Amino acid sequence: MSTQTFLSPPPRVTLINAFAKPYENAVATARTCYSPRGIVYPEQVAEKPDLRDRIAESIYQAGHHTTFQHGHVQFALENVSRHFIWSFLHSHPFYNSEQVSQRYVRVAPDQMAVPPLRGEALRLYHETLARQVSAYERLIELLTPTVERLYFARFPSRAPRNGQAHPLARRWIPKRAQEVARYVLPVATFAYLYHTISILTLFRYWRLCRQYDTPTETYMVVEQMVNAVLALDPLLAQILEEPLPLEETLEYRFWQEAHAQRAPWSREYRAEFDAMLEGHTSKLVSWKPDNEALLAQAVREVLGVPRHALNDADAIALVLDPRQNRYYGEALNVTTMSKLTRTLHHPHYTFRKKLSHTADSQDQRHRMTPGSRPMLTAYLTEDPDYITPALIRETPAAQRLYDETMAYTWDAINRLRALGVEDEYAAYLLPNAVSIRFTESADLLALHHKLRMRLCYNAQEEIFAASRDEALQIAAVNPTIGRYLGAPCTLRHAAGRRPYCPEGDRYCGVPVWKLGIDEYERIL
Repeated sequence: MSTQTFLSPPPRVTLINAFAKPYENAVATARTCYSPRGIVYPEQVAEKPDLRDRIAESIYQAGHHTTFQHGHVQFALENVSRHFIWSFLHSHPFYNSEQVSQRYVRVAPDQMAVPPLRGEALRLYHETLARQVSAYERLIELLTPTVERLYFARFPSRAPRNGQAHPLARRWIPKRAQEVARYVLPVATFAYLYHTISILTLFRYWRLCRQYDTPTETYMVVEQMVNAVLALDPLLAQILEEPLPLEETLEYRFWQEAHAQRAPWSREYRAEFDAMLEGHTSKLVSWKPDNEALLAQAVREVLGVPRHALNDADAIALVLDPRQNRYYGEALNVTTMSKLTRTLHHPHYTFRKKLSHTADSQDQRHRMTPGSRPMLTAYLTEDPDYITPALIRETPAAQRLYDETMAYTWDAINRLRALGVEDEYAAYLLPNAVSIRFTESADLLALHHKLRMRLCYNAQEEIFAASRDEALQIAAVNPTIGRYLGAPCTLRHAAGRRPYCPEGDRYCGVPVWKLGIDEYERIL
């Protein structure tokens, strides 16, 4: 792996908040487990440094790592690519992030990661970035009339009056156009965010920071994270393991051995996967055959009642029907805290999905519906492979520019590879639209929350379509469960909670609570 740094502005990592003494706190929590005299405090741990260090090493080597989950650190990250964020930062469940939105914040042309390229390769890379940003700006212009037409059909009262635009229309229409135009932007586009993790997760970051897809950038970011935390608490260095070299990672070893087969395998895999979707965006491929019976019995177990006192349909309604379970009308999701709603952990579903990189970057934020996402470098085949949003398809001029930009982008990537550019760096030019194929599994507790949020007409269009797909297929195999799925306004309406739509002036303009999921349809 190259040790060069990028030519673009380097990642900037700022430690914003942190536990004061995470190392001694971890030892204090470990000692408390066996203390006959009550809580052991970090100050007491510090009094016996030899014992402290011996215990820290012992619990780390023995795998008793929950002690290192108490200490948390919060970073502000700047000049980091969306490729890195998708591939590394947000690829696991143990974090919290608040990130600038490409849906609502216009992208500046100079906010792009530039790998350590030279000569013709660097010229071509910059030329492609410029082409992608130019297409983004032009698509916003081309899509705006279509957005206006669809928006005012939904909100006729917000049409311009006396030459004056309605303030909500003025705010909303440009953002929806740029939300779709962003599909042509590269995954090299910079983002900035707050990112909070535990000390244990930081250990994991450091150990695997050289893995695919972005080993160079990941190392640059995580090294700064580690240095900032070690400056706060140098004692952590005693148990911090060094990064595993790229050459020793599982994925690298496989592809080194199978390198000659990479291109044909990738093409075959794509065709094989797409055939398995059978026309779906998200295809239900596995579920427990007794999901509903399991759920009903779990409800009876929580309540301590026999079957004759509470049949399956009534038990499921008790926990899923918002008319009975008013928690679904709450703004705060409390289902993990309720004894009855925890019964939703037992039903389980697995979906095979195909989304764009930009849609999946949002989909993966639902950390309790995890997926096995691919190595993006495995998608560097010669022919374009991308998702086209519905709004693009509604606008012929935008469709032409979109397809031309995709063809140019893949041609540029192929030319970079022919020039000897490493796949790691060439992949930064892949567009947000690049297809991501993966499998995702979830229990009903997590999936119910995700579907509730993503069946909203304000949700990103691709994820909305995938969620509709999933809800309808769940209803087909588990109709008693499926009848209680729906958008937030649907559940709030059933729960008697007003206003039905919780979005305020972001209301989509459609009384979705009057519709069945099979009637959900939207372009905007």
